[in-house]
Amino acid sequence: MTTTDNSQPAATGPMAGVRIVDITAVLMGPSATQLLADLGADVVKIEPPTGDATRKIGPMGDEKMGPIYLGLNRNKRSLVLDLKKTEGLEILIKLVAKADVLTYNVRPAAMARLGLTYEALSAINPRLVYVGMFGFSQRGRYAPSPAFDDLIQAATAIPSAMAASVDGSPRFLPLNLMDRSVGLYAFGVIASALYSRERTGRGQRVDVPMFETMVPYVLGDHLYGHKFSPPQGEFGYPRILSPLRRPFRTKDAYVCCVIYQDHHWKAFLDILGMPEMYEKDPRIKTITTRTMHADELNAFVEKHLAEKTTAEWRELLKNADVPVFPVHTFESLMEDGHLEDIGFFREEDVPTIGKMVETAVPSEWHGTPPTQYRPPPVLGQHSAEVLKELGYSDADVARLMAAGVTGSRMPASVDVHAKEEGEDDEPV
Repeated sequence: MTTTDNSQPAATGPMAGVRIVDITAVLMGPSATQLLADLGADVVKIEPPTGDATRKIGPMGDEKMGPIYLGLNRNKRSLVLDLKKTEGLEILIKLVAKADVLTYNVRPAAMARLGLTYEALSAINPRLVYVGMFGFSQRGRYAPSPAFDDLIQAATAIPSAMAASVDGSPRFLPLNLMDRSVGLYAFGVIASALYSRERTGRGQRVDVPMFETMVPYVLGDHLYGHKFSPPQGEFGYPRILSPLRRPFRTKDAYVCCVIYQDHHWKAFLDILGMPEMYEKDPRIKTITTRTMHADELNAFVEKHLAEKTTAEWRELLKNADVPVFPVHTFESLMEDGHLEDIGFFREEDVPTIGKMVETAVPSEWHGTPPTQYRPPPVLGQHSAEVLKELGYSDADVARLMAAGVTGSRMPASVDVHAKEEGEDDEPV
């Protein structure tokens, strides 16, 4: 696999040595490539002269680095290329010739207009893994349609499920579930394609359509009786759709408890002083009957949890081995004791923008731990660096910048390189 330039600190982690040319933008694609970059891949983020649109979401400062962008682009290098210019395309093709992976999330027709099809690029680099993330399979009638998180939520019946479980009004989930979930799936797809290449010696094209990825994600729960042919019941998993499946109000706050398995119910009824109810109430006896009567049993739990404080229930349920957790706010999540134990949040001092909160790589590796950390890049921060790796001289870089083929917002006086976690926060 491709090695990194010797002038940079050696990458660490299981993906060290993999080079990814990343022409994704906004959220789905960048979330996938950040997962790969976190594990050591050299991700070269190709940005137009105006930059990734997420740079301008939320408070962003002079360098146009808003919080959504900062949360999706660490451990990457930013190269500005105007792909509408001939020399911009030529540079991209030179990068692809030496890359392991190309990722994109525009519609395939746009890639074809640029001459960046798999057929064209694999002729230059047969080992290339060419991964597209877009709305719909290219084999169906929706192929040319654009897609956003809200649209795919609607297409996969999420608002309808919310209506059934809340108040009858269709609504979206308040997070970019589709983008992030498809990005996570694409991360696994890319790793799998690299594994296949190591066995076969050849790369391949892989399409990751949002709609088709998320249909089984949703119907895995809610196909339910229609899993059988002919159907043996209705659509929708009753326990999940119950309007009373929610955090329960206690005397002083809210608490989440999952009274699900047989032993959970026995323990909860013991706490209530009603152990005989487990044998006598047919609704409670099995997971099948409990699922059928989810609304009634949720109402029963809700009624009794209101009799004690959250702290009292946490103690009682924890001692009974019933899953229980307080209902965090965004603020209290940032102060969670378990996350504090493992140092999950930390402050990073990022040149040009100041201090920001960073999260840890969630997987914990005990053989090839990823330790390198690169702050999210300023637009074009690594343009000159990457071009020089391709053999362009200083004069070439200056000419390309003057022609608008590439660019950089990075002040000439600031030299930012990757650093290892645990080093001083000052730029090396």
